[in-house]
Amino acid sequence: MMASFLCFFCFASLFTLVLITSSAPAAVTAEEFKVGGDDGWRQPGSANETEMYARWAATVRFHVGDSLRFEYNNDTVVVVDKWGYYHCNSSHGISVFNDGNTVINLERPGPVYFVSADPDHCKKGQRLMVEVISLRSPPDSSPAPSPFSGAGSFLVAPQLVFCYVLLIAVSFNM
Repeated sequence: MMASFLCFFCFASLFTLVLITSSAPAAVTAEEFKVGGDDGWRQPGSANETEMYARWAATVRFHVGDSLRFEYNNDTVVVVDKWGYYHCNSSHGISVFNDGNTVINLERPGPVYFVSADPDHCKKGQRLMVEVISLRSPPDSSPAPSPFSGAGSFLVAPQLVFCYVLLIAVSFNM
């Protein structure tokens, strides 16, 4: 009876291990975020709103592959370096947009800085810094490798050896 219990235990452990090693990672898709939520990209209306974009960005995790949608009227979006962001200076902007509906793809990890080209708007809080992380892996369309081939066999073999030795030990004790 003890041997059959151990055999069942070993089989269950091995089955669980095979399921874990054979499952493919879940595909994660890129997301598009509307900057500022429902308010969009605009000059903050009061002194209480000067940090509105910093608060908004703190609620979102940005990954490589995601994109930002800036919706605005009579304004601009300028991608700047860190200095341009902190000094509200867009004169050396990396990219300038003024179409009212700008989508910017986040292509690499690290901070990305945006300001309004109007220095007064920027000084009143119309600027955004996002930290882009690269935790998402791109979707993989190839099939998952068999758990019994390649590196997977190194994970299964110790379990099989352990179960075999355990069964032999129990058999001798009976």
